[in-house]
Amino acid sequence: MSTTDPVENLQRLIRCPSVTPAEGGALSALEAMLLPLGFKVDRVVSTEDGTPDIENLYARLGNDGPHLMFAGHTDVVPVGDEGAWTHPPFAAEIVDGIMYGRGAVDMKGGIACFAAAVARHIENHGAPKGSVSFLITGDEEGPGINGTIKLLQWAHEKGERWDACLVGEPTNPDQLGDMIKIGRRGSVSGKVVVHGVQGHVAYPHLADNPLRAAIAMAGALMDPPFDHGTDEFQPSNMEVTTIDTGNPATNVLPSKVTFAFNIRFNDIWTAESLMAEITRRLDNAAAKSDLRPGRQPARYDLTWAERPSHVFLTRNNRLLDSLNAAIEKSTGRTPKLSTTGGTSDARFIKDYCPVVEFGLVGQTMHMVDENVPVADLEALTRIYQAFIARWFADAGA
Repeated sequence: MSTTDPVENLQRLIRCPSVTPAEGGALSALEAMLLPLGFKVDRVVSTEDGTPDIENLYARLGNDGPHLMFAGHTDVVPVGDEGAWTHPPFAAEIVDGIMYGRGAVDMKGGIACFAAAVARHIENHGAPKGSVSFLITGDEEGPGINGTIKLLQWAHEKGERWDACLVGEPTNPDQLGDMIKIGRRGSVSGKVVVHGVQGHVAYPHLADNPLRAAIAMAGALMDPPFDHGTDEFQPSNMEVTTIDTGNPATNVLPSKVTFAFNIRFNDIWTAESLMAEITRRLDNAAAKSDLRPGRQPARYDLTWAERPSHVFLTRNNRLLDSLNAAIEKSTGRTPKLSTTGGTSDARFIKDYCPVVEFGLVGQTMHMVDENVPVADLEALTRIYQAFIARWFADAGA
């Protein structure tokens, strides 16, 4: 079976049920694609107390620079109600030019295409004059603890250095060539526990309803806006995601209420400055709530989620120019440079080298009947081929 065919590559990967944290055979399938091309492949198991062990893969072709990394993940989200699928989620069936299966676009498809592109480059031109590596995790859809971040550390300690990275996440909203992700907003999450005094609703003066303070405090986080955005980023957006008292009674004032929040923030802020602003807003609302006239400031505890995601923006002309040129050559479109969407493993990679993201159309990711047009697999492979050739040429390799 030839690695030059992205359709066959993707079928082999989809047929591996690699739902996080299971490897499911997907890394073995990728290893079987890369070894005949001359890659040296390492399978690295990362561990941490309280989390499942995760198997990852690092493969490199070449020993010299310049060094281009392709990064991604073979783990996929659960299929949900399998009976709701029109086609079995791990069968990789092709019907009317569409391949169905979990991971088709997020993101086994990108891996299949890049492997095919490298194989075609080798077949047509020989190995690149430099190095190409695959950094593939099995933990992107999970906690993200034993995946990319630890694999990067492992590789760096082994002496690996990279000049640029392309992440094959599905970045295009409607059609191939729409969008390159050149950065990501940061993300901070927290939980607030507001304390009160339990009591009877008919005697509120003997109690202290924490919901009154919690409503004011949650409102203070969402209004006024934190900013109005920048040239490169959307406005920072705060959302309260849950409010809970654990109180089933309608005639009892609860003793405490808990609410959680998440904010996606732009480069006006750092995680640290944003956390300070959130704390300031909570303190002011706890002390000045119009819903608690005459009361002392509400007592509350604030707990931050571990490891906030930091905002970043990539401005690397060689990387962007090479990818832009490849996309325009293959599709005739000029992609939008965007920082929209959620976080990705690029947030870890940016500490080691410039990184951008470009892959398939993401409209069906995580959905029932996730699918990809076969024609898009061939088109993305051609884009990746052109990118590889252009990037190494621009590097003077």
